[in-house]
Amino acid sequence: MEFIKTNIEGVYLVKLKRLDDERGLFARTYCKNEFQNIGFDKEFVQFNHSYNRYKGTLRGMHFQNAPYTETKLIRCVQGAVLDVAVDIREGSATFLQHISATLSADNMMSIIIPEGVAHGFQTLEDDSALIYHHTQFYTAGADNGLRYDDPALSINWPLPVTQVSEKDKQYNLIENNFKGIKI
Repeated sequence: MEFIKTNIEGVYLVKLKRLDDERGLFARTYCKNEFQNIGFDKEFVQFNHSYNRYKGTLRGMHFQNAPYTETKLIRCVQGAVLDVAVDIREGSATFLQHISATLSADNMMSIIIPEGVAHGFQTLEDDSALIYHHTQFYTAGADNGLRYDDPALSINWPLPVTQVSEKDKQYNLIENNFKGIKI
């Protein structure tokens, strides 16, 4: 496993070590010891699966408010997505900056989204699916989000948005007095 730092503290791309042979392939997707080497010592408590029927589907930008902030490990297991992380940690040097990366079943890359970083993605292919590992349980009332099309974020989604939930459309635009979230 190779951990690739990004310009946002705690956000890593994870390149899996593939072992290919005539039967197919094998890859370890998580190893507690290797994750501890980058300072990750939390326990995953919930795993989720997201299936997206159509290319252009957008989900995001999601996070949970304190005291229910969470770290996520996300991997695309079918199709491909543009995955985006936005730093919303109060006082962070990269506050409101974002990174994006293509995750696909072919490249087998994962992304670590730490506490205080909003997450979203857009599908690049029909029939795309992701697996999420969470360090916190989903907590109704603590879930929150930013608008995927907020001009303050300047996220360039590669495709026209074909599907987005009413909930994701309803998030407020960032105002000048937004200081971020405490973790």
